[in-house]
Amino acid sequence: MPERQRADARRNYARILAVAEQEVDAHGAAASLEQIARVAGVGSATVRRHFPTRRALLQAVSHKRIDALCERADELAGEDDARAALLDWLSDLLTYCVAARGLAAALVYDGESESVHQNSCATRIEEAGEPLLRRAVQDKAVPGDVTVSELVALIIGIVLTTEHRPDAQAAAERLFTLTVAGISPRL
Repeated sequence: MPERQRADARRNYARILAVAEQEVDAHGAAASLEQIARVAGVGSATVRRHFPTRRALLQAVSHKRIDALCERADELAGEDDARAALLDWLSDLLTYCVAARGLAAALVYDGESESVHQNSCATRIEEAGEPLLRRAVQDKAVPGDVTVSELVALIIGIVLTTEHRPDAQAAAERLFTLTVAGISPRL
């Protein structure tokens, strides 16, 4: 939100964002923009002026959570075990995405109409995870051709696949564990 906006526009933005956080927590990425406008006491056009797309709204709602994930990556960067640090961070990303309904949808980007650089949430997550992956690759704990983008895509896929299960967190953790371990028995 630009600082040069009028005071009433800044108040509207803050009120819309607060209501949107509650609605996304309750209803996920499909939260009704009209309901957000009603509860915030503004018109739908005001919501769309501040957040021209649903993605823009989800990214704004997810900003604090993304900050926390980036800080967590920084904390883990100093750990001795690079593989464990990367897996801990991916597990944290999974937990955040399951708990913060809508965060996974905010991280998804369509390679045809949008690049990762147009998706500020995805960009920040990938930048935060890059040092963790680089260290894990250097330690030969992860193949050199793996990208943070691919790892985030796996997490998003797990979250979106399990979000409607009765115990989404347990289901997501199970799929994450399978992904990390692989399905082939070790010989």
